[in-house]
Amino acid sequence: MSEATAIEARDPQGTAEHVDVLIVGAGISGIGAAWYLRRDCPDLDFTILDTEDSFGGTWWTHRFPGIRSDSDLHTFGYGFKPWVGPPIATAAEILKYMGEVIEEIGLAPRIRYRHKVLAAAWSEADALWTVEAAILDASGGATGETRRFTTRFLYMCQGYYRHRQGYTPEWQGMADFRGPIVHTEEWPEDLDYTGKRVVVIGSGATAATVIPAMAGKAAHVTMLQRSPTFFRTGRNAIEIAEELRRLQVDEEWVHEITRRKILFEQDAFTRMCFEKPEAVKNDLLANVRSLLGPDYDVDRHFTPSYRPWRQRIAFVPDADLFKAIADGRASVVTDEIDRFVGNGILLKSGELLEADIVVAATGFNMCVMGDIAFSIDGRPLDWSQTVNYRGMMFTGVPNLAWVFGYFRASWTLRAELVGEFVGRLLNHMKATGARSMWPEIPPSQKDMAILPWIDEENFNPNYLLRAMHLLPKRGAAREWQHTQDHWRERDEFPAIDLEGEAFVYRWGDRASEAAE
Repeated sequence: MSEATAIEARDPQGTAEHVDVLIVGAGISGIGAAWYLRRDCPDLDFTILDTEDSFGGTWWTHRFPGIRSDSDLHTFGYGFKPWVGPPIATAAEILKYMGEVIEEIGLAPRIRYRHKVLAAAWSEADALWTVEAAILDASGGATGETRRFTTRFLYMCQGYYRHRQGYTPEWQGMADFRGPIVHTEEWPEDLDYTGKRVVVIGSGATAATVIPAMAGKAAHVTMLQRSPTFFRTGRNAIEIAEELRRLQVDEEWVHEITRRKILFEQDAFTRMCFEKPEAVKNDLLANVRSLLGPDYDVDRHFTPSYRPWRQRIAFVPDADLFKAIADGRASVVTDEIDRFVGNGILLKSGELLEADIVVAATGFNMCVMGDIAFSIDGRPLDWSQTVNYRGMMFTGVPNLAWVFGYFRASWTLRAELVGEFVGRLLNHMKATGARSMWPEIPPSQKDMAILPWIDEENFNPNYLLRAMHLLPKRGAAREWQHTQDHWRERDEFPAIDLEGEAFVYRWGDRASEAAE
């Protein structure tokens, strides 16, 4: 069946738009994916669909005070575009950087905003994905209009949580509280906290960002946590980058050298967390004590019960959170919530924490593949019944790649490895005439243990634990895992054998193959 005939069979009214590659998501992953497609597959046509009004993903949807990156932009930024600002950047700075990439490669005409993908159906006979998208209005509501796309390859770059719906536990008495309760992901533009008593529930990177940002205007900000988190602090600057610029080194070299140094130090720190966890813990806590003074109860408020890196370690640039605590603009309460009352939160210790505004920095709701309804040849696709190949493809799922970055390093580092792999794969399929491809566990690994997607012993944030039953599985062998080892993966990904035993290719539809 020719490509034109296949498209006509899937869309007899001729209403679908066909592209070689369809990218879902115009965030840091999607824009990076487009850059690599432009570089490595210049003859392929592609389109990007995004639910929002503009590009940026997280950096567009999150509007809470002080929003900034948790990872340094020398590694969270792209390898192909030097970052010239401070390593920890604001959302506005990141959006400006991404906008420059879009302009430099002429990407704007290829992005369709306000397109919410609802369903994706694969036909093996046609070797096509058919994608249905709802068209949204300026407020994000459905217009009733839908669009249909067909594509040979579906590139999922949509992120891993629901951007407009943060995770908020159901605390008793919330309706009794007289002030607003807001989640950081759903920040109201008109919220005035000037002179107000604010309680921020949570102790992760988001809380560490929003608290010092609000502390300048609020009467007082309290971080209410059930248990402490590890933090690192440091200047919002990279000394080697500053020195190289003083020597007038070209920015591309500054970016590359700084990036390599950061990666080396991150890898060394991560290994220390596993090999000498007590030493790392003592160093982290000593730093907090130096910032808050000898009389502060660091054991209670900043000493987690888990070893370093079982959950993400938040970086606090210029120690702004601790400065706000030290000078009295903010404070920390470690306790559990009994219930909300009219003027605040009653804790299980019996203490009443008075508040005018409560901010829930309590994490997000993870979604698998954007909550899109997937099917293969008419059968609903259950991702939890698949096994992931190197955290980017899935057993039995043809012509699809997924971007899911690192936890212990910058997300973009892995997104770029996937981008280079996808370009190589697409060129290989074109050269060999393959119409479809997917990974399968080969006979040589048929007895391999199949395990949950993430090893909970080594990394167990709550958002992952809540969604573990929805996520794909991993295998005991390394290639069937989403690893956190960028130093090895940066060598392994380019060396993936596209004719290896883990890959299944088809050159014609099943009917014609059976006839042969």
